Amino acid sequence: MAKNIQAIRGMRDILPDETPRWQWLEQQVREVLASYGYQEIRMPVLEMTELFKRSIGEVTDIVEKEMYTFADRNGDSLTLRPEGTAGCVRAALEHGLLHNQTQRLWYQGPMFRHERPQKGRYRQFHQIGVESYGMPGPDIDLETILISARLWQVLGIPDLELQINTLGTAEERAGYRDRLVAYFEAHAEQLDADSQRRLHSNPLRILDTKNPEMKELVAAAPSLFDHVGDETRAHFQSICDGLDQVGVAYVINPRLVRGLDYYSRTVFEWITDRLGAQGTVCAGGRYDGLVTQLGGRATPAVGFALGLERLVAILEDVHGSQAVDQADAYLVLVGEAAQAQGAVLAEQLRSEVPGLRLLSNCGGGSFKAQFKRADRSGAMLALVLGDDELGRGEIGIKPLREAGRQHSIALPALAGFLKEQLSR
Repeated sequence: MAKNIQAIRGMRDILPDETPRWQWLEQQVREVLASYGYQEIRMPVLEMTELFKRSIGEVTDIVEKEMYTFADRNGDSLTLRPEGTAGCVRAALEHGLLHNQTQRLWYQGPMFRHERPQKGRYRQFHQIGVESYGMPGPDIDLETILISARLWQVLGIPDLELQINTLGTAEERAGYRDRLVAYFEAHAEQLDADSQRRLHSNPLRILDTKNPEMKELVAAAPSLFDHVGDETRAHFQSICDGLDQVGVAYVINPRLVRGLDYYSRTVFEWITDRLGAQGTVCAGGRYDGLVTQLGGRATPAVGFALGLERLVAILEDVHGSQAVDQADAYLVLVGEAAQAQGAVLAEQLRSEVPGLRLLSNCGGGSFKAQFKRADRSGAMLALVLGDDELGRGEIGIKPLREAGRQHSIALPALAGFLKEQLSR
């Protein structure tokens, strides 16, 4: 007998008892983004590899170690997208969305990185991304952070910590970079292998090291904030003032640099301790230079991405993993005449009762077996139609989730009864 084929390591199936929570989460995010005037854009999961090398940076863990890259039959190097921002910029440029106009866009879908699988981190994972273009001031940075803060209110997720920082402009970082390299060179014996490799290619990433043995060394490193100009300071202070006025708490983390090379000025992360080592739930910032890197005119841009797997895990931790009702009613059909009439009745009810989630029994089965299916379905009501009920023009109603005795109503009154139940 052939061995069953298993899912690829780091890829997982989202099963039917899980998808209602995903659907609810996605719907809440969709509604919040619509309330801020954001429009959905959908990009392909497969892009030219050069897109990510030019945007993310060749000397990053993502490009060096984690991307799923292959040559297609034409010899082109293609990559499954490891993140969404680069593809969103590519699409906006290709279709002329950035020419003399502002845009507020969002997208969702799977991303792919060959990382070590662990809680909240998979090799195929799902993100919702939010991007805006053409607005240079700190007001859009503030709005972007406030969108994420509102999401936590809507989702009922407490105790997330907002960390923010400024990375300055590319010119400001260049001067700071020289100072930082000199500092780490003077302490080269304390650097781990990854940090030594990054020392001359991407020294800011050393500040983001997770190695506890380097904690004191990194804490004593020169601060980027001491090397930014008045304009960058004012931009960052305006965001902080806005958060204070709205009442959103935050922590300024001078070591927050993010893992992608395209960020400039504002960066932020929402952190939790509910997921163990994988504490970042949502992250983003400003990336004014990316559009130019990808061949467009200089265009200010800011955005964030949130990980759905991690949010689902937090929702289960906060609210529990109680089942979500899969149906409003389950139609039990007993007898040949009732079974023959079942599909007609079910279609009639779906037409007359908008939004009704009705499961109609298929595959036969005894009265007892059908009631077991009805109970397992999560339905609130069992609608019992037997040959006797059909002959009397009636249908039985049996509550499945609360106390109540079975009773019968006339078939013509059933649609009105169900409408009333749905409105409760």
